[in-house]
Amino acid sequence: MNKAPLIASIDVGTNSFHMICATVNSRGMLMIHNREKENVRLGTGSGDMKKLTEEAMQRGVNTLTQFAAFANSEGATIRAVATSAVREALNNHEFIKRVKDASGIDLEVVSGNEEARLIYIGALHALNIFKKKALVIDIGGGSTETVVGFEGNILFSHSEKLGTIRLTQKFFPTPEITDAEVEDCRRFVLGEWCKVLDSAREAEPQVFVGTSGTITNLVLMAKAMKGESIPEITNSITVNAKDILKVIENIVGAKTIQERLALPGIDPARVDILPAGALILERAILTLGINKITISQYALREGVLFDTLQKMKDIEEYHHLSSIRYDSVYNICNQFQVNLDHAEHVKKLALKMFDTLAPFHGYGFAEREILEASCLLHDIGYYISHDLHHKHSYYLISNCIMPGFTNDETEIIALIARYHRKSHPKKKHPEFMKLTKERQDIVKTLASMLRIAEGIDRRQNLLVKDIKIQLSAKEIDFILIPIDEEKSIEIELWGADRRKLMMQEIFGKQVNFTIG
Repeated sequence: MNKAPLIASIDVGTNSFHMICATVNSRGMLMIHNREKENVRLGTGSGDMKKLTEEAMQRGVNTLTQFAAFANSEGATIRAVATSAVREALNNHEFIKRVKDASGIDLEVVSGNEEARLIYIGALHALNIFKKKALVIDIGGGSTETVVGFEGNILFSHSEKLGTIRLTQKFFPTPEITDAEVEDCRRFVLGEWCKVLDSAREAEPQVFVGTSGTITNLVLMAKAMKGESIPEITNSITVNAKDILKVIENIVGAKTIQERLALPGIDPARVDILPAGALILERAILTLGINKITISQYALREGVLFDTLQKMKDIEEYHHLSSIRYDSVYNICNQFQVNLDHAEHVKKLALKMFDTLAPFHGYGFAEREILEASCLLHDIGYYISHDLHHKHSYYLISNCIMPGFTNDETEIIALIARYHRKSHPKKKHPEFMKLTKERQDIVKTLASMLRIAEGIDRRQNLLVKDIKIQLSAKEIDFILIPIDEEKSIEIELWGADRRKLMMQEIFGKQVNFTIG
């Protein structure tokens, strides 16, 4: 029997960083080996969340270096995702590079909708909600995610820039809060969030689930207020919303830090930011008519872990895009009226190159998925115009919502599609230059395969049914096999040959084409 892989899932949040090291047994149960948490306050010091301060970045790098050292000592596969603070920071690439250099961690930045999806996956594995329309709310430091799911499918999801740190900096800049500040914050949350909550209500959720620290603390305070004991395991604890509203009233009524610290059950580590978080939850309760709230002990980090294991399983068993990514890519293909016969043929040819050239490039399943998605999406720019469609493809892909893909993966896919024809990557291309050297190499390597595959089916009529690839010390020889010997494929041969320069530059070998 194969040993279950040990995964270290890291949630790089605006307020705190969490790491869980765990395996999943044959029944799908999470077997936790270790949990770590650090209150990093990555988003502190910038009211608009547009820049990570030097001090915050250093705290983040130090924490992730410690997390990586532990995970590596356990032999765990690390997957780290970053949310609002990193997502919005204009200098996030500097932070990502420093994390990579210091810890070896490839930090993935996820979109708000992808964050919501992963949170739902976590809650789905913590609570018996699969057969119920469940609204899951996660109040973070920089944003609040709302997602309605049913039987594992997302019915509605949204990420709003309402978070405990963000609102504290905006409305409660000093330790002592005032009634006027509370009312200003209430009005702001109502104005910013009302349409989102109305849309969530239209999905007709049956149960309401809260995840992460803010909601968990408010629920536990509701129990403490009534003199009830607080268990060590908080998963599935349910309280009446009216009790939470009473707790919120007590929190905003306590004007000083000292007064709030005296409230039963409050977490001292979040006493300064809890008023803001409480007002966010208050608005959700009032607008949605929530009667009860249940805590899910699993959230983003557990969702990332289950998602990672599912992708590993799908790729190893089926050797193609994992199910959620498959749906994302083909939905976009349908939306932008892609010629799927051509796209699938280009994919087949490019993936054969990837597999055959593996001894030269050394990439694995993750990069293979990126290439597969790029092949299927490379021509969506035709939806705008034939002229410069490669640039239109970049724009469309980079601005699409792609569940299952991180922001960084989406950007890499978009760039590979952008370079499937015309110009090679250049220093004057800002989107390419902002990537790390490692990711630039991925773009160039995979784009070199896509360029040739596109050239082979230049007329989009599938005249080359297959290719054979022969490798030697100095050359890569492609043999093009026609679907019909009576039909000329000289144009296809020419189309492939004129697109070989990037591959020659990447691998340092002469690339040749003949007809077989």
